[in-house]
Amino acid sequence: MNEQSRKWIVGILAAVCLIICIALVIVGQRRIEAAGLMMQLVGLAGILVLIGLYNKKYK
Repeated sequence: MNEQSRKWIVGILAAVCLIICIALVIVGQRRIEAAGLMMQLVGLAGILVLIGLYNKKYK
């Protein structure tokens, strides 16, 4: 696997993970219970991890 295809795969995986995390936040917001809050927190943590990984390259 060359470097270019590796970048594409990592980018696609990050985009899918971001969509899942955003979906967790949105679905969790609609549920008014502790499980909804936990879904939001997991989604937020995932988004923050993705942002941290992205910013790590440019430090």
